Amino acid sequence: MKRRNFIALVGTSIAAAPLWANGINTNVPAQKAIDSVFPELPFAFNALEPSIDAKTMEIHYTKHHKAYYTNFMAAIKDTPAAQLDMKSLFAEISKYPAAVRNNGGGFYNHSLFWENLSPAKTSPSANLTAAINKGFGTLDKFKEEFSNAAKKHFGSGWAWLVAGKDGNLFVSDTLNQDNPLMDVAEKKGTPLLCIDVWEHAYYLNYQNRRAEYVDNFWNVVNWDTVNKRYENR
Repeated sequence: MKRRNFIALVGTSIAAAPLWANGINTNVPAQKAIDSVFPELPFAFNALEPSIDAKTMEIHYTKHHKAYYTNFMAAIKDTPAAQLDMKSLFAEISKYPAAVRNNGGGFYNHSLFWENLSPAKTSPSANLTAAINKGFGTLDKFKEEFSNAAKKHFGSGWAWLVAGKDGNLFVSDTLNQDNPLMDVAEKKGTPLLCIDVWEHAYYLNYQNRRAEYVDNFWNVVNWDTVNKRYENR
């Protein structure tokens, strides 16, 4: 799959926004939308070094993400879930088996995560900056709150910047492969930015130093993607 198709899959293209909202095409059933190919990374394995090393990126993408994708396809095959778009599926995920919840979340969350990342230096847009300032006071205070959520999260999971239904931004964290679109999430909304704090995301390079991994995450955030998600929410 070409990079432009990966962008369509995870919803960062402005032109694609009406169809590809919240990561997966909301008008196409989940299995039909994603079962033909596994999306390629939008950068080389070593592109984010030294913040994220090549070996961790390779294993994370080819083993962990690919397994979630494969298992999700198997879990929804020939079931009613295969006819739902991902947003609708997550909105009632509590009705489905753990295999659908865990693998669907794992596939979706990682798809967003890769598009969060870039070796290029980018910045929040004026609109996103204004929303961050409204919600957190300053960009630095937002980064501190987001980082603390990631560093202090117990066990495996994710930290998120989320736009609520009222348009206001907030930070949350979720267990395992849950995300803010799921009906099981404590705080719900549209994901804008996420960081994977499962140990497989950082342990080869950082070992138990999750805080260092989180601090270095800010060196490779793709704010262009976050800006587009904010505008297209």
